[in-house]
Amino acid sequence: MDLSETIIWSGMLGGLLTLATLAIADVVMSRSLAAWRGLAYMLLAGSSCVVLSGLPEDVFPDLPALTMMIFKAGLGPLSGAITLTYLGQWLGVAAEDRLVHRTIVWGAAALIAASMFMSAVLVMYAGKDTESILVMAAWVNCASVLMATFASARAAQLGDLLARWMVVACLLLAISVSGLYTHSLRQSVMHPAVWLITSCATVGFFLVVVALGITRNRLNRRLERLAGLSRGMDPATGLPRGSVLLSKVDDAFWRSARLDAECVVVCVHLRNLYELSETAGHSIDQQILVAITARIRRAVGFRCVVGLYHPRCFVVVFSAVTQPKVVARLLDRLRYLLAKQLTVVGQNDGNFVFTPQYSLGIVTINPTGADPASVIDQAERIALGSDAEVNNGVPE
Repeated sequence: MDLSETIIWSGMLGGLLTLATLAIADVVMSRSLAAWRGLAYMLLAGSSCVVLSGLPEDVFPDLPALTMMIFKAGLGPLSGAITLTYLGQWLGVAAEDRLVHRTIVWGAAALIAASMFMSAVLVMYAGKDTESILVMAAWVNCASVLMATFASARAAQLGDLLARWMVVACLLLAISVSGLYTHSLRQSVMHPAVWLITSCATVGFFLVVVALGITRNRLNRRLERLAGLSRGMDPATGLPRGSVLLSKVDDAFWRSARLDAECVVVCVHLRNLYELSETAGHSIDQQILVAITARIRRAVGFRCVVGLYHPRCFVVVFSAVTQPKVVARLLDRLRYLLAKQLTVVGQNDGNFVFTPQYSLGIVTINPTGADPASVIDQAERIALGSDAEVNNGVPE
C-alpha cells in the first residue's frame, strides 16, 4: 500500500472515529435504546469498512491472514443484516407494509446465514480459494444494499420525509460497498481517485445515517413529551405532574425526615393565566407557563422539587430546611421575579404584555408521616383563600 492510499484510508478511519464520537455523545445525552443501537451499528459497520480497506494489515503486517479474511467475508453480510434490522425499526413501516416486513425479516436472516456460511468455509478450507468467498460476500452485500434501498424508498413513498434522505444514504452505501470490495479483490488496478471517492462515500454514508438517527430519536422524544407519556411530565414546561409529582414530593419528605429537618411546601397560584386567551390566542398560556417555570427555577435553583399541580398551580418543595432565612431569601427572590411583566407572542405574531397576578400558599411541616397530596391541597387552599400572599409559619 503506497503513501497516497494510506493517507486516504487513514482519513476515512479518522472520519469514522469522529462520527463514532458523535454517536457516543448521543448515547450519553439521550440514554435511549435507539442511541445504543446506532452506536453498535456504527462500530460494527465501520469496522467492516476499515477491514476491507486493508489499512489494519498495512499498519500491522503480522496480523493472521486467515483471521483477516474471515473478517472481510463475514463482517460485511453481518453488518448488512443489522442494517436491515435497524432500518426497519428506524422507518417504523415494517408493521404497516407486509412486503417491507418480509424483505427486512427474511433478508436479515439470509444475510446472517450467508455470513456464517462463508466464515465456516474459510475455516474448514484453511483460507483456500479466498477470492471466490470474497466475491460471494461482495454480491451478498450488494443484495443487502438493494433491500435497504427498497425499504427506504417504500417508506418515502408512504410519506416518511426522512426516508428520502435514507435513500441518499443507501446510494452512498452502494458506492462504498462497490469500491471497498473492488479494492480488496483488485487492489493493483484501482486508481487513487477511486479510493478517494470510495472513502468519501463511506464517511458520507455514516454521516447521513448518524444525523438521521439522532434526528429521529429527537423527534420520538418530542412526540413522547407532547403526548405526556414521558415519565409523567407536563408537555409544555417539562415539570412533573400527577402521581410523578406526588412521588417526588414524598421523596423530599423522606429525605427531610431522615435528616430530622422541616419541609416548606409552596403553592404558586397564577390567577390570570388565561387573561390573554381571547385577544392573543388560546395557545398563549403555553408560553406563559414556560416563562413562569423558568422564573421559578431561576429563583429557587435546581435542588428543590418544582412541579405543576394543575395548569394554574405550581408546587415548590424546599426539603431538609435547616436555615429558614435561606428559604425566606429564596421566596423574596421568587416574588421579585414573578412580579415582572412578560412579553409573549400571540396570533398574527403580535406582541402582548402579560403581568402575572399570583398568590402564594406556604406551609411548613414536620415531614414524618406527612401525606404529600394533603399538604399540597392545604398550601393551595391558602393561596386560593387570599388575594394577597400568605406566609404560614416561614420566618422572615
